[in-house]
Amino acid sequence: IRVASGSSKLNSGSSDDYDDSCDVLVLGSGPAGCAIASVLGAKGDLDVVVANKDFDNDWVPNYGVWEDEWQTILDRYNSVGIDINDGEPDKVVDRKWSVTDCFFGGSYDIPTEQRMRLDRPYYRIDRFALKESLTKNFRVVKANHFSEAIGVNMYSPAGSLVHDESGSTIKLQPKEGSQLTMRAKIIVDTTGHETKLVLKDSIEPHTPPGFQIAYGALVEVDETNSPNLSKIGPYDKEAMTLFDYRTDHFDGDEDATIKATKAPTFMYAMPLKDNKIFFEETSLVARPAVSFQECKDRCFRRLKHLGIDVTKVEEEEYCYIPMGGALPARDQRILGFGGAAAMVHPSTGYHICRAMMGATDAAAAIQKELAKDKPNLDRGVASAYNALWSPDNQRQRSFATFGGEFLMKQDVVGLRGFFDGFFKLPLELWAGFLAGWPGLAYNENHETWYKRILFGVSFLTKLPLPVALDMTASIIGYSLSNEGWSLIQSVTPLLDPPPSYEYKPNNDRIGDVAAKQEAMAMIRESKAFAEMPTEVAILSSEEKSDKVNEPVEVEEKVKI
Repeated sequence: IRVASGSSKLNSGSSDDYDDSCDVLVLGSGPAGCAIASVLGAKGDLDVVVANKDFDNDWVPNYGVWEDEWQTILDRYNSVGIDINDGEPDKVVDRKWSVTDCFFGGSYDIPTEQRMRLDRPYYRIDRFALKESLTKNFRVVKANHFSEAIGVNMYSPAGSLVHDESGSTIKLQPKEGSQLTMRAKIIVDTTGHETKLVLKDSIEPHTPPGFQIAYGALVEVDETNSPNLSKIGPYDKEAMTLFDYRTDHFDGDEDATIKATKAPTFMYAMPLKDNKIFFEETSLVARPAVSFQECKDRCFRRLKHLGIDVTKVEEEEYCYIPMGGALPARDQRILGFGGAAAMVHPSTGYHICRAMMGATDAAAAIQKELAKDKPNLDRGVASAYNALWSPDNQRQRSFATFGGEFLMKQDVVGLRGFFDGFFKLPLELWAGFLAGWPGLAYNENHETWYKRILFGVSFLTKLPLPVALDMTASIIGYSLSNEGWSLIQSVTPLLDPPPSYEYKPNNDRIGDVAAKQEAMAMIRESKAFAEMPTEVAILSSEEKSDKVNEPVEVEEKVKI
């Protein structure tokens, strides 16, 4: 990390007007912000600044990733000149499990104690090592923005953020001291789903976001009386438990059982070393959200029922993840990224691999534009948005968004049946759905409408009949709703693709240059030229400066 001082390598202008300048300013310093900043600065030809007054704070969440997805991240970052492991094998991996377990017992004749084992390895990322690896190619300003978008490219308070053709000027507030004025070619907002700078699309129909809520605890447990030290309760120490949707810990408590059935939560368990384990009671997606207190109470009630004696709580985690909702509005000068660009998987809440993969594509678009002699910044940001949300990727997201809506409808019985059928699909099909982002492992199995419809048909055959019938009815009902066109668009070729984020110059000011040139030539040849009293400008100076294939050099007022 370099301390913020100096000036932009590609920027120009009087430094008297601002305190610092750079090529790209990244607001926010979570994994998404540090990832895109690191990639942008990897070539050494861009001056990149990350702004966050709390930059030194540790990253809090426990990040879990599939082994094969993580390998695609390592390969992609190596290709852009970043060795995430810094030459040390698995430097940023804290724990590996060779298999992943699930428990869906209690419905559809599945015994309560029955385990489903997935032959797919899972990793826990060392969040401290990952942050260290992703903080090498940029400078840091410990200050935050305080602007809020009130319209496309309009912000309050007045003057706090202003765009022009050569860049943006933004005011930042440190923890202490006076405001700083920063000048940047491009600003990237990675401050999260509830960003104040990136407006959401209000034109295309969309469902409101759902919310994943989880209470997590890193604990030590007493194993003195454990009958099997290879397990903690029912959880194998050599397996990561992805889902435990059982509710037998509420047996005998009718009110609690009804509540847990209607608003399901599951246990997610990461055995670490010896008697240390991370537990997380999670509401997958709900609208409105399940409360944190409810998740915490259910967590410890489940552990008590399973005979797991917690002797020490080392850390607590409160996880809040908005899922789905609208994509960013088009024609914005600020690039939203990560949660600010709605990149969270709308069915699962997975994010970190999607953000890290997307960072390479968005950064490449920005690098390409800023390398030009006369970069068009509107085009650069639009290209970066399109790299994230191409029409094809929007279609794939729409398919996953329907999945999230269906999951929100289900009680615990429906979710057990759903996931029991889901993981009975071939690995490449269910893994591709969980990836949901170009470049990640197995995503190629979901990138076209034809592959998505094959997935859907195959999935229906694996589901218990009541869940399959409910899903069929939901597909029909959703397709007939205001937002349903997006599902039809995602699984058939019948509708036009979603609108692109690609840059479109405003040709309204240019008009039909060929017609105006023809009129000029004809008027000059006309014998009536001197007799017509009205004066009209054939071409204005603004029109001359617009991008046309053959710029017109003549500008004059003539009488017609």
